[in-house]
Amino acid sequence: MKLRQFALVVFLVGGFWFATTHFSSNLNPLKLIGTRSADSPLELSEAHAAPEFDAEEQNNISVYRRVLPAVVNITSRAVTFNFFYGNVPQEGQGSGFVLDKAGHVLTNFHVIEGANRGIEVKLSNKRSYKATVVGTDKVHDLALLKIDAPDLQPVILADSSQIAVGEKVYAIGNPFGLSGTMTQGIISSIRSIRSTDGAPIEDAIQTDAAINPGNSGGPLLNSRGEVIGINTMILSNSDQNAGIGFAIPINTAKAVLSDLTRYGQVRRPSLGIVSYAIGPDLADQIGLAASYGVLIQKVVPGGAADRAGLRGGSEQAWVGNQPVMLGGDLIVAIDGQQVTDPQDISVIMDKHQAGDSVSVTVMRGRRQMTVKVVLGEARAVNT
Repeated sequence: MKLRQFALVVFLVGGFWFATTHFSSNLNPLKLIGTRSADSPLELSEAHAAPEFDAEEQNNISVYRRVLPAVVNITSRAVTFNFFYGNVPQEGQGSGFVLDKAGHVLTNFHVIEGANRGIEVKLSNKRSYKATVVGTDKVHDLALLKIDAPDLQPVILADSSQIAVGEKVYAIGNPFGLSGTMTQGIISSIRSIRSTDGAPIEDAIQTDAAINPGNSGGPLLNSRGEVIGINTMILSNSDQNAGIGFAIPINTAKAVLSDLTRYGQVRRPSLGIVSYAIGPDLADQIGLAASYGVLIQKVVPGGAADRAGLRGGSEQAWVGNQPVMLGGDLIVAIDGQQVTDPQDISVIMDKHQAGDSVSVTVMRGRRQMTVKVVLGEARAVNT
């Protein structure tokens, strides 16, 4: 009996030992779900082929690779004085883009404004060059720089008059110092706005592509990688993007680049008049022959309008608290384009240079007439 019990114990112990040493990985009831033994390898699932980009991704990548070498980072350095007349070094950053192989670079005026200790331009290959200022146009917030660098790759400029709301756009620049950053969006609207200095920006391109501090001066591109605008400002309650950014149309820059290159400043064309916008109500009150237009209150002596024989007002009246000179010619069109206020004239002037001829249609009393006017250079006049 005792021998049988002993044999049973030996059998049970031996069976337990055999099971735990030979079948532990499968039969161990104490093994927790999700644990691995020390010799179990980590198995990862990896792709065995290069990624396949869809058509949109391929275009994004193509535009970025093609345009990036033309986009530059701009660092402007200045020294100001504090309350105790101590030197206070300052540094600002922005973006720009190469216009030609000669080294001309376009950016915003506010990016390099006050840079009395030099301007540095860094290319996408990380090489830096000192830049000289060729010319500036504060009104349009534009600045033309020049660097001496080899093998430059310029951008291609589009015709911004052909853009449309809903069109896809890209912005490449240096937001918050993060060079080579590309964002994507659409054209949200095309509207006239005023810059932070109060200067009008006609046909500004509104976009929801992320534009942040440091993007200023960089290119806004269409889906073909052509420049349609210069990123210039954001509408936000802080310094960060809120989905509303604005770019200066590239056609505006084209109109002033020739002057910047030749004269270092813009010789802005002008009719040489002091003007006043007329609406239907006021036109009825003063008995004008047209219900809209720009009334010439005064012609600047020796100016374009004066030389062409256009007439200013001769009788003073009051509109509210503002004096208005009546009796002058009423401009209703320039080159066949309807004119309803001085803003319309400014838009037309942006398409011309001093010395160009334009056809000005006016109402003189009840008679309509068209006069050829050779544009002068803007001075301290309204239009």
